[in-house]
Amino acid sequence: MRGVGRSGLAAFAMLCLALAVPALAQVSDEGQPGGAILVGDTAIADDRIRQRIVRVLAEIDGYAAVEVSVSSGVVKLTGEVLDGTAEEELVRIVSRVDGVVAIEESVRQSADLNERLGPAVDRVLARGETLLVNAPIFLVALAVFLTISVLGWLATSRLRLWRRFAPNSFIADIYRAVARIGFVLLGLILALDILNATALIGAVLGAAGVVGLAVGFAVRDTVENFIASILLSLRQPFRPNDFVEIAGDMGNVARLTSRATILISPDGNHIRIPNATVFKGRIVNYSRNPERRFTFDLGVAPDSDLGAALTTSVSALESLPYLLSDPPVAAWINDVGDSTVVLTFAGWIDQTETNFLKARGEAIRVTMSALEAAGFELPAPTYRVEMGAPQAGTPEPARRPPAPSAPVVETPLPEAASPEVAEQATEEAVDREREATDGSTNLLSEDRSAE
Repeated sequence: MRGVGRSGLAAFAMLCLALAVPALAQVSDEGQPGGAILVGDTAIADDRIRQRIVRVLAEIDGYAAVEVSVSSGVVKLTGEVLDGTAEEELVRIVSRVDGVVAIEESVRQSADLNERLGPAVDRVLARGETLLVNAPIFLVALAVFLTISVLGWLATSRLRLWRRFAPNSFIADIYRAVARIGFVLLGLILALDILNATALIGAVLGAAGVVGLAVGFAVRDTVENFIASILLSLRQPFRPNDFVEIAGDMGNVARLTSRATILISPDGNHIRIPNATVFKGRIVNYSRNPERRFTFDLGVAPDSDLGAALTTSVSALESLPYLLSDPPVAAWINDVGDSTVVLTFAGWIDQTETNFLKARGEAIRVTMSALEAAGFELPAPTYRVEMGAPQAGTPEPARRPPAPSAPVVETPLPEAASPEVAEQATEEAVDREREATDGSTNLLSEDRSAE
């Protein structure tokens, strides 16, 4: 009996739930606006719907010329409104009134210029009155902004504190510019806070970010060179008057500007290389290491005693006082040609005490003199030309014996033949280039350590 009772209660509960769901759905449809259309005694009378709509429109400006009629819950709207926005708002308001089944809207926009300009003039006058009321607080905010901006400009322009933190005047100018922008932003934030308009800060910063991104894409190369100038001025990969090779161009460094690196070539020409190319490119600095090696090649006859030729040459080079003993002089057989055997010689010098080109030229002259004095032949390229086979019975021409070699006479080089004269002219051109510009346009410093 206990089990049967429980089953009966469960079946009764399910039956009650099935009967209650349609009733709840009907109540929900009747209580929601825009649900089922009411008929009979439950429907709202057309007069009540019209009176409600007329009273609502009477309280809103711009709908005085709108006429309303209701028939069986269908609302018909005629007359004039100011513009399309007012027309859309009219339909939205009427649709919210209880009992409205459908809306037939036949209103037109007013063509009267005075009616359409009247609200605009009223809005302008209202905003003008609001501006006059808020003028004192606006003037206070403007005064705060100008005061902070002017104080920031004076602090960044008159004080020399920035040069103590910056490696050069270019970086100091960047510090000052950043500080000025910071003061301007601080004044703007305080002014907007006084006006209780801090929400505009996000919009201003967002607009500035978009504008900065667009400008960055437009002047990408200029910005890239500017950033490269900052990094080069901080790293200092070379010093003034260093002899370098950058992107295939060789010359002495004259200046490093905010856009380009200026070189003076050995011919006296100005070479301007963009700083972005310098920063990303391969730089060969021939002046950084004081010890520098030079090499040269000489050819001897194939039938010569090559070991004796190398020994003679190395002894002659080691006798030169400006060649370093560590690393020592080196010589080796480099190649075998058609008429010569190529010997390669290498020696090291101290660039701070000896001119590189002069040392190499003198080493070549001394080595050639030593080989010729020892009886080694330094032949020129030889070519054999056959004109055809000789006829029978034709005697061969007599061969002339080789002439005896003349003794080698050591003649000192004239002063004009010294490469130091050409290098001195290049250094003078670099000095003139540096003296013609002030320190603000040259980012290189001889006092700072180079990278």
